[in-house]
Amino acid sequence: MLVDSHCHLDYLARDGDLDEVVARARRAGVGRMLTICTKVSEFETVRGVAARYDDVWCTVGIHPHEAEAEPAVTADRLVALAKDPRVAGIGETGLDYFYEHSPREQQQASFRAHIAAARTSGLPLIVHTRDADDDTAAILEEEYAAGPFGGVIHCFSTGRALAERALGIGFYISLSGIVTFKKAEALRETAAVLPLDRLLVETDAPYLAPVPNRGKRNEPSFVVHTAAALAELRGVAAEAIAAATTENFFRLFERVDRPEQP
Repeated sequence: MLVDSHCHLDYLARDGDLDEVVARARRAGVGRMLTICTKVSEFETVRGVAARYDDVWCTVGIHPHEAEAEPAVTADRLVALAKDPRVAGIGETGLDYFYEHSPREQQQASFRAHIAAARTSGLPLIVHTRDADDDTAAILEEEYAAGPFGGVIHCFSTGRALAERALGIGFYISLSGIVTFKKAEALRETAAVLPLDRLLVETDAPYLAPVPNRGKRNEPSFVVHTAAALAELRGVAAEAIAAATTENFFRLFERVDRPEQP
């Protein structure tokens, strides 16, 4: 079994074929999917997708791109929404200095509110970071020192230093289809040496479809290609990557139930 630890099924639903998308994921051996909230104002839609399928859970949060456009959210508000039994994590949140769709100060304030919610709720934090390694790591370390919380750096595509600092506070690292891209050699070098018991795999669907589907709309069934590439990179069987990343997912996202063994 594989798990797609980060996808956006509400985006895929707009194409009108979500039932087929989920069915293809199941046939590919994807036993659980985590659909990620990027706007609190759209949480009910995201939560509705999770409620529709027995093998889908969701999160609640505000993407850093939306930190300015979304109404100011408090940690208490996030914690209240996270009481829903289909919610398994807080986020995605974090910092994005590449596009800077929202001012950095507002991104940082939103990030800290999400961290507080993760700490209070006990749910893991899903972190997006781009061109913001130093500030991301510094905020995580500072907040962790004030009180522990768990989480994952999703769609990891940056330098090894951030991975090591995240691992230092017990975080997980999630790899997407980027690891299959031709120009991602530096990422592959890092992925080859990260501890196996801290790795997850994801699609970030509908974005970043892995080779051999690059350029197409991504979907959860394609996570098999990322897992296969990771297995080849590390010189292990695909089954070993599937087993490890699935176990890691359930260890981190404790609210998600495990499928019954046949």
